[in-house]
Amino acid sequence: MTEHNISAHDHGAAALDTAALDTAALDTAALDTATPARRWVILVIVGLVGGVLSGLLGVGGGILMVPLLVGLAGMDQRRAAATSLAAIVPTAIVGSANYLLSGQIDLVAGMIVAVGAVSGAMIGSALLARLSLVWLRWMFIALIVIVAIRMLLVTPMRGETVELTLGVVLSMLAVGLVMGIASGLFGIGGGLIAVPALIILFGASDLVAKGTSLLIMIPTAITGTLRNRANTLIDLPSALVVGTAATAASFGGVALALWLTAEVSNLLFVGLLVVASVQLSVQAIRKKR
Repeated sequence: MTEHNISAHDHGAAALDTAALDTAALDTAALDTATPARRWVILVIVGLVGGVLSGLLGVGGGILMVPLLVGLAGMDQRRAAATSLAAIVPTAIVGSANYLLSGQIDLVAGMIVAVGAVSGAMIGSALLARLSLVWLRWMFIALIVIVAIRMLLVTPMRGETVELTLGVVLSMLAVGLVMGIASGLFGIGGGLIAVPALIILFGASDLVAKGTSLLIMIPTAITGTLRNRANTLIDLPSALVVGTAATAASFGGVALALWLTAEVSNLLFVGLLVVASVQLSVQAIRKKR
């Protein structure tokens, strides 16, 4: 709204004076105050979208929730990411429980990967302040594109289980580390890495991969949320609304995942990877300017 006022005023003058800026700010505040119901409706819709995505694909849902919170709810990027992460905690708990009740989760594999993911998140957060992310970001985008192409060539076999050997355990820890580091550096949820890794590297079925991915997210989301809470980044009322709606919607997402064929489910996940790579590319281009 402020940008609109500036544009209109520029037709008649070279710049806005302080009084005009104050008026624009008051107008914006008045709009926010006058439409609280609309804001809550937006938050519920954001939660429903994220919850269905979480249950259906085994991801946190932040890939869509964050831009929606920024574009529709008016949050800044950091607060939107922190609020989305807080909403993921109950969603991941309920979603993984639903997969567990359906027998589509590998508890041991999930705990192993989670150990690496929590450690990786700490490493990623520490590296964030020390590394130039330009090349790392583009390398991660390239990795997502490669994974998407590889997923197109693989049809997960349902009913398959993961055989745990020493090599597999060490590989799972490594996958967890990569997940955590990527999350700390780029704010990307672990599901984008966990689901394809469990399918491609360890031969898990798509349903087991999704359920296990949600299980892995629980400790990582809690850890990140506590850190964000300490830094006062979370909009708690909004997180409660989004989280409640997302948790309710996750039931439908899991039911849809169980109903869809492995082939269709695989294509949907590839589509999500494409969306993620585009979103990261846009962010990379903007940050380079």
